[in-house]
Amino acid sequence: MPELSQETERGKALLPFGAAEVTGPSMVPTLQHGDRLVVHWGARVGPGDVVVLRHPFQQDLLVVKRIAERRQGGWWVLGDNAFAGGDSTDYGTVPEELVLGKVRFRFRPPKAGQRSPFAVVRWALVAARPVLPARSASRRLRAR
Repeated sequence: MPELSQETERGKALLPFGAAEVTGPSMVPTLQHGDRLVVHWGARVGPGDVVVLRHPFQQDLLVVKRIAERRQGGWWVLGDNAFAGGDSTDYGTVPEELVLGKVRFRFRPPKAGQRSPFAVVRWALVAARPVLPARSASRRLRAR
């Protein structure tokens, strides 16, 4: 499951926006290991949004998931990679107070050894993207 650095937590109180780094494969293809995120702390969230939350059983661990739907007791969250696990299918609904913020933007750093002009141009075209809600998140994600 994508884990975030603890430095993410320290800057949260000072500014409404902060940075985070993704580790793990559970949000592939939307987010990949090593992606940098801009997180809007305390933003209103809804189905389809990619969010940063505290893991319900290990609250010192921050994870990134997509909200599928609201259920009794909180949000049902899922990873975009159905084979990675580590979401509400494992730990149930996530209480509202554990959802910390909405991911607004993703930056993918260049890979080591990316030197050819073609590779650099290709990277530049896809390196920075907004993270948008899934169009039909509740229907698509509920099927899992």
